[in-house]
Amino acid sequence: MLPSQRALFDIPEEVAYFNCAYMAPLPRPVRRAGEVAVARKSQPWTLGSDDFFDELEHLRALAGRLIGATPEDIAFVPSVSYGAALAAQNLRVRAGDDILVLEEQFPSNVYAWQELASRAAATLRIVPRPADHDWTRALCASVSERTAFAALPHCHWVDGHLLDLERVAEALRSVGAGLVIDATQSLGALPLDVERIRPDFVLAATYKWLLGPYGMTLLYASPAHHEGRPLEHNWMAREGAEDFRRLSEYRSGFREGARRFDMGEAANFILMPMVAEALKLLLEWNPAAIQATLRAKTERLAHACEALGLLPLPAEQRAGHLLGLRAPKGLPGGLAESLRAAGVHVSVRGDCIRISPHLYNDAGDEARLLAALEALCSP
Repeated sequence: MLPSQRALFDIPEEVAYFNCAYMAPLPRPVRRAGEVAVARKSQPWTLGSDDFFDELEHLRALAGRLIGATPEDIAFVPSVSYGAALAAQNLRVRAGDDILVLEEQFPSNVYAWQELASRAAATLRIVPRPADHDWTRALCASVSERTAFAALPHCHWVDGHLLDLERVAEALRSVGAGLVIDATQSLGALPLDVERIRPDFVLAATYKWLLGPYGMTLLYASPAHHEGRPLEHNWMAREGAEDFRRLSEYRSGFREGARRFDMGEAANFILMPMVAEALKLLLEWNPAAIQATLRAKTERLAHACEALGLLPLPAEQRAGHLLGLRAPKGLPGGLAESLRAAGVHVSVRGDCIRISPHLYNDAGDEARLLAALEALCSP
């Protein structure tokens, strides 16, 4: 179990912030890195050609360590929707194929596949929420010879419903199907090993569980796609880009590995140092230890909330860092606003209260949350 890290965050004592799944507060070291970076950008004569590449390579190495990949497998894009469009451009889909997604999946991990299915005369097949809560079993049962690939989260953004991606990936491989993972609601708080799962692509925006800034997304591309087609063509993705004197000697070849997929201006002098500082913190804490610590918090909260008539998923079917609660008779109107007035910050998504703590939450936060929920939801 990890000790409280609240001192590393700028959160007033009277604020109980259980909304990391919406947006993480920046840790103080990450904010300082951004402040230093802004000052540095204000004096551009201090930046040289190496600054466009060296820090980006350092960032690739950190991201690779987080998911068990090599730096060659990592690219940086602005958003999950950009990464999904890139993946759609590099996955084979034929007329009559199926693309599998979950019911109520996050839109950025749906719209690209809707467009691809329409263009390829394929079918976007939505796997409904199962009555027995076993979405892994339901997904595996949905895989067929017609499945081109599945585009899935590690856990559902609404209520933390957990998928066994190793089992799902094995079922997909058995029919030659691919896998795209949107890990935005999990990476950093839940271990992910690409060597074990062997996905085609993994996408994760940095502003939630990666504790970083808004506007950057990590992209993993398996070695099978390293010769793929980028979504855009920018100078930094081409071989020889490090030599500024020869940039007008246009090259047809790309830099090695997944670097061809980097967005234009990936060497963002402000965001890169912030993401790097956040990844260093997460690697120091260890996502497995983060998950165990947060699971202890959400299990305490789930047990207490059941007494208030708020029902969580079964413990074995939910991720430890994201707790969804439903009420048999529906949630009170204006719940999130009423909690906010009490200094408690959560999200309401659909018919679900979404509670998403991190290492900055302490026992006082838990008590404040439960007292506010009791006042609003007590039977």
